[in-house]
Amino acid sequence: MSPPKKIVVQKRDDGKFEGIRPGGQRASVVADTQADAVKASRAILRNDGGGELAIRRIADGQIRKQDTVPEGNDPRSSAG
Repeated sequence: MSPPKKIVVQKRDDGKFEGIRPGGQRASVVADTQADAVKASRAILRNDGGGELAIRRIADGQIRKQDTVPEGNDPRSSAG
């Protein structure tokens, strides 16, 4: 079984927010606000088959919220 997909939203040194996968070198999402980064990260996870979204506190970097994002709805569920 493969490890669960996860994105962590956190504040960068330049003041913007990023959504990055654990162990990743580059951010999947960079946004001006935490809310925008969370929204875009949810969309990426949903399109990628679902996964875990963790949001870090701005003040101390501790995870303040963790959600499971379900798989997105496939408009075509039939084979072929």
